[in-house]
Amino acid sequence: MEPDDASDDASGGMAGEPDGAGEHRPLPEAVRARVVEYGSDVLGGMRAAELPAALRRVAKFEPRRRARLAGPQIAAQLETDAGFREVVAARVEQVWPELAAGLRQGVLPPAADPVAVGAAAYLIRPEGWERIVDRVAGELERRDSVREADEAAEALAGLRARLDEARAEHREEVLRLRKELREQRSTIADLRRRVHTERRRAREAEERAARAVAEAEDSTRLTSSQVAAVEAENRRLKARLEAAEGQVEAARRAARAGRSADDARLRVLLDVLVDAAHGLRRELALPSSIATPADLVADDREAQRRTVPEVGAAADDPALIDRLLELPRMHLLVDGYNVTKTGYPELPLADQRARLLTALEGLASRTKAEITCVFDGADVEAPAQQGQRRVRLLFSDPGETADELIVHLVRTEPPGRPLAVVTADKEIIAAVRREGARPVPSSLLLRRLDPGR
Repeated sequence: MEPDDASDDASGGMAGEPDGAGEHRPLPEAVRARVVEYGSDVLGGMRAAELPAALRRVAKFEPRRRARLAGPQIAAQLETDAGFREVVAARVEQVWPELAAGLRQGVLPPAADPVAVGAAAYLIRPEGWERIVDRVAGELERRDSVREADEAAEALAGLRARLDEARAEHREEVLRLRKELREQRSTIADLRRRVHTERRRAREAEERAARAVAEAEDSTRLTSSQVAAVEAENRRLKARLEAAEGQVEAARRAARAGRSADDARLRVLLDVLVDAAHGLRRELALPSSIATPADLVADDREAQRRTVPEVGAAADDPALIDRLLELPRMHLLVDGYNVTKTGYPELPLADQRARLLTALEGLASRTKAEITCVFDGADVEAPAQQGQRRVRLLFSDPGETADELIVHLVRTEPPGRPLAVVTADKEIIAAVRREGARPVPSSLLLRRLDPGR
């Protein structure tokens, strides 16, 4: 890099030397940064007495921090303080002796860094240093232009590549859209054919519906005429029925009148026979009675008294219930509250009844036996209807206890039928034993219904 002999109009240096017009050309930014870096390095090695007053505070900073934070102060000091600039120039001559010698002789190394050359020329300031700085600035601008041109060329190449990719994608998208358009057109054609078919079917359906409506109207008119005929026939039959009912009522009145006459004649005949019987008794001097009807009934009940069924099982064996229910026509009577209060007295009465009846329903379903469960009706406002149950549910009437109802049921059964009464009430046990029924403990039935007890 050799100095240009032609004089430049612009001034070199950070503030430069004034030219004929008194204007200053600023240093390139890279050269200014290198000058500040050299000044920052020199500040760190100067004695305190030699430091410029404006830079004493920043001299204590780290070199990089010093150049970064106090760059403008260092640059201004180099521009205005010739002594400080000479100290920095001397350091540059020590580091770059060949470059400094070349600058003083007007000869520059061809391969020298333009930034270093510009910074050294500014600090050493040989003859014509302004032109050197201007040449450095021009070189740097040229390099920047070349770099910008290269970057622009790379950007342009990238844009061209992206444009080619976009064109390729556009072609592919156009092909895809054309394919979709063909498919959509085919689909539209199919849909049009389907719409035509559905319209034809709709017209046919409307025609069928119109025919069906016409047929329905004809059927309605026919049905109306038939209904009118049936109603007329009903009115005629009703009139005949009323006439027949009148005839029946007249026949009934005549029959009642005839029965009244027959009853009167029969009453007269009975009176005659009674008087004749009394006369005959007086003539024969017969006693008033040989035996009373009560004696006859007592003898008959003694002869027909039922015996307690025996099944060959112990009184505390749960199998006793099954043995009894296997007897032909066995009737099992259950004292409801006596059983529930023995097994689960903590439940409300309604829950006690429901639980016992559910268990008895299962027993009746398995054994097919007749089971009657009796509860005291005093605490039940409206006893539930029995409905379709296998177990007969009875509540005692007001003024009657369940015990009395159980004894009445036992006495109502015909002689010879096997009966068993489930209860722990001693009075009921004694009463049913007298009537020939078999008492069964409540605890035994509970163990049979719930084997886990």
